[in-house]
Amino acid sequence: MKNENLKKKYQEKIKLLVKYNKYYYENNSPLIDDNEYDSLKIEILDLEKKNSFLKSKDSPSKTVGFKPSKNFAKINHKVPMLSLSNAFDKNDLENFQKKIINFLNFKNENQLFEYSTEPKIDGISASLLYKNGKFVKGLSRGDGKTGEDITKNLFTIKDIPKVIEDNNFPKEIDIRGEVFIEKNDFKLLREKFANPRNAASGSLRQKNPEETKKIPLRFIAYTYGYSEKMRIKTQTEFLKYLNTWGFKTNKFNKKITGIENLIKNHQYLEQKRNEIDFDIDGVVYKIDDFKLQERLGFVANAPRWAIAHKFSANSSISIIKNIEIQIGRTGALTPVAKINPVNIGGVMVSNATLHNEDEINRKDIRVGDTVVVERAGDVIPHVISVDKKKRKADSKKYIFPEKCPCGFKVIKDYNKITKKFDAVKRCPDRGFECEKMAKEKIKHFVSKDALNIDGLGKKVVENFWSLNLIRLPQDLFKLDFNKIENLEGWGKQSALNLKYSINKSKEISLEKLIYSLGIRHIGQENAKLISQNIQTLDNLCKISDKYNFNTFLNIDGIGETQINSLKKFFSNNINLEIIKELKKFIIIKKSNLKITGKLKNKTFIFTGKLDTMSRAEAKSLIEKNSGKILSNVNKKLDYLIIGEKPTTKKVLKAKELNIKVISQAEFLKLLN
Repeated sequence: MKNENLKKKYQEKIKLLVKYNKYYYENNSPLIDDNEYDSLKIEILDLEKKNSFLKSKDSPSKTVGFKPSKNFAKINHKVPMLSLSNAFDKNDLENFQKKIINFLNFKNENQLFEYSTEPKIDGISASLLYKNGKFVKGLSRGDGKTGEDITKNLFTIKDIPKVIEDNNFPKEIDIRGEVFIEKNDFKLLREKFANPRNAASGSLRQKNPEETKKIPLRFIAYTYGYSEKMRIKTQTEFLKYLNTWGFKTNKFNKKITGIENLIKNHQYLEQKRNEIDFDIDGVVYKIDDFKLQERLGFVANAPRWAIAHKFSANSSISIIKNIEIQIGRTGALTPVAKINPVNIGGVMVSNATLHNEDEINRKDIRVGDTVVVERAGDVIPHVISVDKKKRKADSKKYIFPEKCPCGFKVIKDYNKITKKFDAVKRCPDRGFECEKMAKEKIKHFVSKDALNIDGLGKKVVENFWSLNLIRLPQDLFKLDFNKIENLEGWGKQSALNLKYSINKSKEISLEKLIYSLGIRHIGQENAKLISQNIQTLDNLCKISDKYNFNTFLNIDGIGETQINSLKKFFSNNINLEIIKELKKFIIIKKSNLKITGKLKNKTFIFTGKLDTMSRAEAKSLIEKNSGKILSNVNKKLDYLIIGEKPTTKKVLKAKELNIKVISQAEFLKLLN
């Protein structure tokens, strides 16, 4: 039950994040301030960290920015523009450094690293492509993989060198930095924009560069993406070259050794932040050595070698007007406090999460209470305390609902590992039998990381549901567009646009289709693994409760939790019927990706401790070279790599099956 509630709560937060991203990046009209946005991100990441089954394509751990605007040409970045993981205290920094030490398999747990540090400017990231010393193309971050061509707008910024004449300047390089507006300049723009960051974003994404030219935009460079024959060895050295080439860099950049010194510098800058000419919301730390950066590589959407140490949270006092229960697609019931709107760090906040029933009871939160609401980093606004001295005499305890609006009694999942019931209450996973869950499932089905149907946002799904136009995913492919064009707020062109988007979505990869089904505990990565095992839509249609789901246990990344979730999903006749109906409309597109690499089509398992690298780094090497990791020794395994003190059972099983047992040195020879 707890897992279901957590998942529901998580998905609702993800949907909020997507909504805020759309308004901020695409509409240039932020609904919340930066602190509230950061708070939401942190809460999502915290939920993922504590609950491994929570995954989403829209997670801040996997996405960067938002999809490029239709107003500009879309261009792929040669090297993705990734976001940074966040730290909020010393413990976060210690964990960050510990992960680096473990990944690199360094023996000294107290290893000191040199970090290049710089204030994190609260602006808009941009990428500048130079060829033969000339600025030829400028892109926005976009979704991290694809940016918007905003060359003409960037060309209006005086801080950006247009021609660089220096023998040390690479023939081709992608310089990256931040576009921002200084505080004094923003005073003249307050009537047009909510904050300096919004002003920078809105100005860069105007169609008319002459309008952009009127805005006093600045640019500070801090890194590079792609470079031809870069011989510079450290980030600190690179920053010096940037100055030589005519770029402005942050005057507060420093090379610092050790976490204690990082914290001292962070405290200094936080105290000084109001005196600095531009908005900053933290300090960025990067491993200074480029070779170590290369070894460490990246996780989903962030480098392992860098982190943003955010400044302290903002909070304010408000009154709870009501407590509402939101129900997600997995049935999780999440309580949300509706508060009197209050300004926290420049953003008007009217909602604050209460997490779950246990949290409400622990803090004794009631309707009418005066509360402290906090926004910390990437976390959604949440109630941190209650001023009980201001509580009214007739105040009553909040009673958490025992039933879902669909009529079924809510439950709590039992965690076999902790031997405790989860804190989150859930509607039993009845799928499309629960109206609240059904609507959320359809919203997930059409979301960006699933079918990605433009024009079918949350409000449209709600509207179509109320008009009884949709009840199940397949209904989307049976819509009467003549009827839709006559609906309020619609017209012939908007109906045609929606029809086009829906038809376009019919051609989809198998992994995205599996993800779009919204199976609990099956995120994008798991959906990819399952699709590789199933391979065809026909095979997907053949799965039922009689299927041998244990075949998935051979896949590294699929465990008992996912297996049980798959069993439950495919034992539901409505789910089976949905897949069969979708087959009538969906076309599974073949991947154009050519799998290349020294370990192509080879499978591996590790046993024992490796010597010169961590298992994580070895696994990363295999995946980079097109190999696969299995979870157990079986006939599909090609190599068992043994380190110090290997598991005897695995070695004997491998020899019994005539599987090659190799040492770490032999493994590295495979990679030359």
